[in-house]
Amino acid sequence: MIEVVNLSKHYGDKKAVNNISFKAEDGEVLGFLGPNGAGKSTTMNILTGYISCTAGKALIDGVDILEEPVKAKKNIGYLPEIPPLYLDMTVKEYLYFIYDLKKCKLPKISHLQDICSLVKIDHVYNRLIKNLSKGYKQRVGLAQALVGNPKVLILDEPTVGLDPKQIIEIRTLIRKLGKNHTVILSSHILSEVQAVCDRIVVINEGRVVANDTEENLSHKLTGDNKFVCRIDGKKDTVMRLIQSIDGVDKVYCDAEHKNDICDYRIEAAEGKEIRYELFRKMADNGFTILELKSAEMNLEDIFLKLTMGETIPALEENNDEEAEN
Repeated sequence: MIEVVNLSKHYGDKKAVNNISFKAEDGEVLGFLGPNGAGKSTTMNILTGYISCTAGKALIDGVDILEEPVKAKKNIGYLPEIPPLYLDMTVKEYLYFIYDLKKCKLPKISHLQDICSLVKIDHVYNRLIKNLSKGYKQRVGLAQALVGNPKVLILDEPTVGLDPKQIIEIRTLIRKLGKNHTVILSSHILSEVQAVCDRIVVINEGRVVANDTEENLSHKLTGDNKFVCRIDGKKDTVMRLIQSIDGVDKVYCDAEHKNDICDYRIEAAEGKEIRYELFRKMADNGFTILELKSAEMNLEDIFLKLTMGETIPALEENNDEEAEN
């Protein structure tokens, strides 16, 4: 488990990280997101023991990374954005070196062979790293993070440089690793986070602005009162009928298709149920509702909204409680 408690890092007057707290549970893949300059890299550098914090704690499987760095680091496998490779070594030589560096006690040959098979680099085991493609270098970097079978994996942009097929394979691998490890995944590829992560932490301007599943974040930011509807009927009449429904605040025509089929975005007042009346009015006028769904936000929408100043009330309450404690 990874636990960050009231963590802060100041550079003079600049607060790179400002009193943040979050957890990553055992067997969980946590997506860690934030725009450039948000404090994401600083937080990850503190978690790996690369830099110290100004205040607060970072616990790796219950061990404070600053108080007992050697013990804590034994539980960490870290893949930075640029893998720390020695290009003049073969893959085998490099992994043997990492094995010795980590003072690993597992059976060397079988352990490293298992890792290479897992990340699919066993067929380049005896090749010089400098002669490998960028994608395979990234895989070697992932392999070194797995040496010693650490409980915690911290992966920074793990699929950079991979082709689409390799990306799918690495995503599948991360999901598999998440069953037996605690994984923090940092990525600018939002679809990747969406496909792999169980929960998402978004950091902006040094503070945590969201900590939840994508589904719950979408629900909190969108609410139950926004819908997207596709209707077969005369546009002007449909707009007038929707606007006449009690509780409808706004209605927009998002797209017009052939044969009088249009997409409408409907916003209802908080707590107002409009769907029954919408169906009745369309049926009474001979119009057909082809599709009706909640206007839920995807991860890209959520990220942009949160990093451009949107707040989630439930999160603000939690932050207030932490400040009081």
